[in-house]
Amino acid sequence: MKGSLKKAGQELKGVSDMVVFKSPKEIEKIRISNQIVADILAKLKKEVKAGVTTLYLNEVAERLARKKNALPAFKGYKGYPYSLCTSVNNVVVHGLPSKKSLVEGDIVSLDFGVLFDGYYGDSAITVPVGKISKSAKRLILTTKESLYKGITKAVPGGRLSDISHAIQSHVEAAGYSVVRVFVGHGIGSSLHEDPQIPNYGKPGIGIMLNAGMTIAIEPMVNEKGCEVDILEDGWTAITKDGGLSAHFEHTIAITENGPVILSERIGS
Repeated sequence: MKGSLKKAGQELKGVSDMVVFKSPKEIEKIRISNQIVADILAKLKKEVKAGVTTLYLNEVAERLARKKNALPAFKGYKGYPYSLCTSVNNVVVHGLPSKKSLVEGDIVSLDFGVLFDGYYGDSAITVPVGKISKSAKRLILTTKESLYKGITKAVPGGRLSDISHAIQSHVEAAGYSVVRVFVGHGIGSSLHEDPQIPNYGKPGIGIMLNAGMTIAIEPMVNEKGCEVDILEDGWTAITKDGGLSAHFEHTIAITENGPVILSERIGS
């Protein structure tokens, strides 16, 4: 879930330097929460098929979280009514689960988070529904690649915008656009902390990155233009031009030895 979870349509502005640095013990707790998220997303991915509703996926996610004694992080947060964000095709983020069935050729982004033992986990994937077009596959792959490009820049001594620039450069080189009104964020004992992490920008600016920072990096990439519209529900963000959109997210810790991905499923 994006940024400071500014409700759809409210552009996030600036980057604060009020960063909360985490101890190794805290980072381990954040890792445990993110492993719960990673495990649930892996199970949800197997459930994605034609005929399945996104409301069903939401119910599965919530049930699995509670089975692990974790609280769904998004449900009730800023008024969000569900546990899972399900964004289908031209929905960028914050898609509301519904009784409408997925169909062959769709793509669906699943964004999920939990609170466990006082710390949050947050991650997102985009999943094909059966056989999808080559262009949709390329969009998904490019978005995932851009996430890892950004992660490689999350090193002590770097600048926040190095992450942003790496993502934007990879996305635009492939002919796509990055969404600008939603951003990544810090994470820890709060779901959204400073700093905000745009997916675009010049390198070498913003706060300095240091060991002990835990951040959620999450490129949202549109097939066509970067502009979005917000539906009347106040949450669902769609591409203005109707093009497809994909979304990937990992929570990471910056360490003296570089970035460690806390939400990458162990054994996956």
